[in-house]
Amino acid sequence: MPNENEVAGKVAVAAPARDLTGQERILLVEDEESVRAFSARALRATGYEVFEADGGEEALEVLEDIDFKIDLMISDVVMPEMDGPSLLKHVRKQMPDLKVIFVSGYAEESVRRDIEDDQSVDFLPKPYSLDQINSKVKEVLQRLGKGETN
Repeated sequence: MPNENEVAGKVAVAAPARDLTGQERILLVEDEESVRAFSARALRATGYEVFEADGGEEALEVLEDIDFKIDLMISDVVMPEMDGPSLLKHVRKQMPDLKVIFVSGYAEESVRRDIEDDQSVDFLPKPYSLDQINSKVKEVLQRLGKGETN
């Protein structure tokens, strides 16, 4: 009998985390390797298929390699060479309806001023926790009609 209680306790503890799982394909664009590794690990741990790029140019190459088949792009705003808003302009030519989460240490208002089509862009302030990135991803994908259980 004690085993049943142990199992019940573990299920109760795991239940909230289960809500954040998903299997969608995400492109993660971040020039800071440690931040990218942390974020990719957090997303993969909850079941997402994550593709990584260290900047805008590499992101476009990755997208071409996978035939633009992603459900969400998470991108840092400030990156060398091609920044997030510039990357978004390029991506919009192939994927006009793609959901995007911009990550930045700057205030959301100042970032949004630099984005021309912010109707489909969400924002995640840096620094963020594992729970915050997973919650934001789930929220954005559910708005897309993905990740919901019917």
